[in-house]
Amino acid sequence: MSEKEPSSAEPFWYCVRAKPKAEHLAAAHLDRIDGASVFCPRIRYEKATRRGPVWFFEALFPSYVFAKFDFENQLRHINGTPNVSGVLHFGDIYPTIEESYLTELRAEFPAEEKEIRVIEPQIEVGDTIEVVQGPMKGLQTVVTQVLPSQERVNTLLEWLGEEREAEVSLKIVRKPGDVRHY
Repeated sequence: MSEKEPSSAEPFWYCVRAKPKAEHLAAAHLDRIDGASVFCPRIRYEKATRRGPVWFFEALFPSYVFAKFDFENQLRHINGTPNVSGVLHFGDIYPTIEESYLTELRAEFPAEEKEIRVIEPQIEVGDTIEVVQGPMKGLQTVVTQVLPSQERVNTLLEWLGEEREAEVSLKIVRKPGDVRHY
């Protein structure tokens, strides 16, 4: 990110604040502005809830999208766009974002997925996991086998003084420290 006060009509990338949970709406409105380009990376992940596993969508950068526009001629239009709170600035300085940073970030988000990346939990043999749903909720155990075709894992449990293997659905376990909230 470089800090400068834009003075030319050349378009640069800026960080635009969006209303909470409305990043994708702000991006859609910004994308309709002539001469503006928008990038709103989002993630999709599944988490266990009381009603079962549910897929969630979230912005990679909550409340922010990236927009490339002509600062002098389009700032006012950008700030007045629905679901936009304004362009990020520090006093009179509007930091720009280098094209190379966004090129690298875009490479992580396939174009055919419309800037959405699916986050799959990576659980391997030997990982410590926590059961987050069902009768074993809160139990921490170790994975002994991953059964990807069945989306299940075998875990090692201590039960009545003996160690036993139990099969558990991948949808109701998480690694401690996983950023997904349950």
